[in-house]
Amino acid sequence: MSEFNPWHGLEFDEARRVDKRGRQDFFWAVVENDDVALALALPDGTERVLPLPKIKSLDIGYRKLGARDALLVALRDPEQVDLFANLCMDIVSAGEQGETPSDALDRTVRRTLRWHHLLRGGSSERLSVEEQRGLVGELQVLHLLCAEIGAEAAIEAWRGPEDGAKDFELHGMCIEVKARRGAARPQVQISSADQLADVAGADVILLVHDVDAAIKPEGMTLSDHIQVVEDIFQSTTLAAYGTWERLLAAAGFDWAHDYSDRRWTVGKRTAFRVEDGFPRIPSPVPMGVLNVKYAIALDACTAFMVEDDQLLTKIAKTQSSTDTEGM
Repeated sequence: MSEFNPWHGLEFDEARRVDKRGRQDFFWAVVENDDVALALALPDGTERVLPLPKIKSLDIGYRKLGARDALLVALRDPEQVDLFANLCMDIVSAGEQGETPSDALDRTVRRTLRWHHLLRGGSSERLSVEEQRGLVGELQVLHLLCAEIGAEAAIEAWRGPEDGAKDFELHGMCIEVKARRGAARPQVQISSADQLADVAGADVILLVHDVDAAIKPEGMTLSDHIQVVEDIFQSTTLAAYGTWERLLAAAGFDWAHDYSDRRWTVGKRTAFRVEDGFPRIPSPVPMGVLNVKYAIALDACTAFMVEDDQLLTKIAKTQSSTDTEGM
């Protein structure tokens, strides 16, 4: 164990306030099986955040802390106590920003969820340069969808990190995203036959973003780009925020990694309708053909270009269609 051990001297069922001058009532605690824990004591009548996240290494729930109700986050794996201590300090920092006990509780649960991928091992390596470029491109589309159809619908549509056939799947519309250097040869790489395959009952859109490396102070790091979207989901439902964190981890991003050595600027976006006559390899491919990868010359796609206002109209219709079906 490191020198920082906030539970030192505590016995089972004992607690010690984290900061006597703190705005919120956070406590270090020791619970059953001598598990170390962080508790947030709540005033009577505080509305509980539900559902709580399920995290393999942690036990998260509501219980009594003395005579008061509390949210308790306990560590099940004693080998991760050093990491857990740092996690707790970050949780406390987030919770202390809450203006009310209810706000503090919400911030505490969300910050705990943000850490879950670290407690299950996190990602061992940083994303490569091209992986960073690709993720920045998908984040631009996610941000666009949040603005047009709402964060909850947008995050449910994001399928790329979990190997969906298309990067985004909406009602009546699928979007495949490609990020390219603005000054590069006007082409994009297609890595499977499914990426541009027809989808029954849905328009297929190829959305190309110019994403270029930049020199400080221009542009933003990958972490900066992610923080912009993170701020959106911090204000959504816990379910949507949990999906965002799960997909971010699936995309290979780890908050612990340092991406400060490279910055990215985002240029124009260009959309194309993928339909009969569009330059693509047909799907399904002939039997015996495997691992199809090819490049598309964007100059050959101009007849299929979708104007930006048309694209936004199409996106808006995906949500109105869903709303109509629910009536």
